[in-house]
This record gives sequence, structure tokens and C-alpha cells, in this order.
Amino acid sequence: MTFKVFKSIWHLPRNLAIGFFMLYQKTLSPDHSPLMKPLFPNGHCKYHPSCSEYSKKSLKKHGFVRGMIQSIWRVLRCNPWSKGGVDLP
Repeated sequence: MTFKVFKSIWHLPRNLAIGFFMLYQKTLSPDHSPLMKPLFPNGHCKYHPSCSEYSKKSLKKHGFVRGMIQSIWRVLRCNPWSKGGVDLP
């Protein structure tokens, strides 16, 4: 019983961050949101998967600290001078 409680507290920051990215995808994301899809029918992100999807996968795989570092690094690389392409966490 105490291990499950400890584990859920330990994963709380990661799960909150994943929830934030899911909320972003459903509301504001040009690649995922039904509200923004009419404006960007082919998507907007030059990377595959999109930055928000990459962040979710990275958080699930590596945990909160390393996942957030990789997510921030990915967003910093997404600029007009990058080529884009396939990038997996």
C-alpha cells in the first residue's frame, strides 16, 4: 500500500506535465487540435513527431527531469534554420 502511494507521488510531476501537453494538444496545437486543424490542414510542425507528442513520449520514457530537458532542447531546435525531420526521444 505505501509503495503505491509513494510511486503515485513520485510520478505526480511527470503526470501533470503529460496532462498539460495533452490539454495543449486538444486546445491550441496546430497539429492536433480540432479547433486549429482548419487553419493548418497539413499540420505545422517540421519535426515528426510534433514537439508536444515528443515531449509526452520523452516524459513517459525518461521521467520528469530528463524528459523536460529533452523537451526544452527539442523546442529550442525548432527554428527557421533547422531542417526538421524524424526525431525520436
